[in-house]
Amino acid sequence: MNRPNGIPTVRGTMHPRFDEIVTPEALAFVAKLDSEFAGRRAELLQARRQNSRQITQGANLDFRADTAAIREDDTWQVAPPAPGLTDRRCELISPANRKMAVHALNSGADVWLADLEDATAPTWKNLIEGQLNLFDAVRGQLTYDESNGDRLSVGEHRPTLVMRPRGWHLCEKHITIDSRPMSASLVDFGLYFFHNAQKLIDLGAGPYFYLPKIENNLEARLWNDVFVFAQNELGIPQGTIRATVLIETITAAFEMDEILYELREHSSGLNAGRWDYIFSYVRTFAHRGEEFVLPDRDQITMTTPFMRAYTRLLVATCHKRGAHAIGGPAAVNPTLQDEERRLRALNAVRAEKEREASEGFDGSWVAHPALVETCLQAYAGVLGDKHDQRDVIRPVNVTAADLVSLDGVQQTISLQGVRTNVSVALRYLAAWIGGRGAVLIDYLMEDAATVEISRAQLWQWLYHESQLAEGPFVTRDLLDRVVDEEMAKLTRGLDDKHTERYQQARGILEETAFGDYLPGFFTTYAYVRYLIDSPLRLSGPLDKEDVRQSEKVPAMAGSPAA
Repeated sequence: MNRPNGIPTVRGTMHPRFDEIVTPEALAFVAKLDSEFAGRRAELLQARRQNSRQITQGANLDFRADTAAIREDDTWQVAPPAPGLTDRRCELISPANRKMAVHALNSGADVWLADLEDATAPTWKNLIEGQLNLFDAVRGQLTYDESNGDRLSVGEHRPTLVMRPRGWHLCEKHITIDSRPMSASLVDFGLYFFHNAQKLIDLGAGPYFYLPKIENNLEARLWNDVFVFAQNELGIPQGTIRATVLIETITAAFEMDEILYELREHSSGLNAGRWDYIFSYVRTFAHRGEEFVLPDRDQITMTTPFMRAYTRLLVATCHKRGAHAIGGPAAVNPTLQDEERRLRALNAVRAEKEREASEGFDGSWVAHPALVETCLQAYAGVLGDKHDQRDVIRPVNVTAADLVSLDGVQQTISLQGVRTNVSVALRYLAAWIGGRGAVLIDYLMEDAATVEISRAQLWQWLYHESQLAEGPFVTRDLLDRVVDEEMAKLTRGLDDKHTERYQQARGILEETAFGDYLPGFFTTYAYVRYLIDSPLRLSGPLDKEDVRQSEKVPAMAGSPAA
């Protein structure tokens, strides 16, 4: 039974040690965050939808006139790098599960990005166990017992810990206030900050974060206000928190200066989140003309005009403001391949990281410990003994047209491209329903962005009835036939349990890729349908309001978005 008056109710199953994280004191802290900021969050999400409708109706993206003074003022800078964030040449991203956490902390990377977002299937168990693993990691008591009886422990050299919470659009159904699910962002941030902020400071670092899916400067301002409030509540000096913003939405690319400005006291830079950025391009222009239709996913590279413009602007903006510019992930898994394929993969990663460093990036992501040394060597080859190149200013002239340009791109769509999008989406979704958020598919470590690109492209091709290179047009009949064929391949020989997961994966794909409406994210629908604890799941058809319950905030909560 829910308790009134804004007191959180835990509706998730309490597994062993969960009471160390979900404590009354931590819940009270999260409730304060909710009371202060839930209303503004709801208003900003509504503003997102309004902005999306305007773009669908023909509005063009451009740099904002009302914030021109921020962009043109050369005097302001973000805070200098915080302790533990001076050297970021290699950042390893992984889920926060116990085994991956131990390997990440022993990887030799400069930073471990513990991901509670796209690399984690957001089950209640995964998320609170992830918080427990971070709690133990901060205190130097993290171990993992292998099935053969060996115990893995963490060595003396440990990367700086940075945590990525879930985005503003997601809710946490297992903690409610007056029957309303809470913001997943506030839950993830609040629990981690409450338990670990002071301990991290005592260790000579601090509470550091990656912020995902931000679409504009007002969403960055909301995060900054959360940081100010949280530091005041726990008596932590202002500016101790540092956050790197992922520029992974196309609207955010037009407001990079403004986003850094809003977070300047708490900013540690920007990251080029390229896979989600490609998804955002498709989603943003899905209803617009055929000039915005992207070709097969593997044809979109960092040299594609709109991608090249975005990364050049990101580096220039960061260095103008004294901030780190961090490159996108190398997702290959070089350990499960034959020797020739492994070396080819490592050489490709080395070339990619050398290109990033030569273009001005200060560091980059990898998604597997076996890539850490390759990344470090590539950046050392360009930077030498320097930790970064924030002092290298490369003025650029990137226009609004450049940031959406497909000039010279062959917009070729192939039947194999359709088939790959279907197959990869089904495989990832089946694993995600089973509780895994980072999945090895065709030698690549994939996360939720894989499905987002795949299903958005399928929707866009279907909406425009795009013609394939082989001649046929993309129709619902063609997509159904491809899905049938891929399902037959993927479920051959599987038991009933795993076959059912693929059937559920098919349902998610059809719901989020083949309908009249393109949902903003597959995760909002699929989470409510499959990942929350069984007694809380909604049955029957779901509508948009079913996944927006956390936005039904009483007027007294929060303050208007400015």
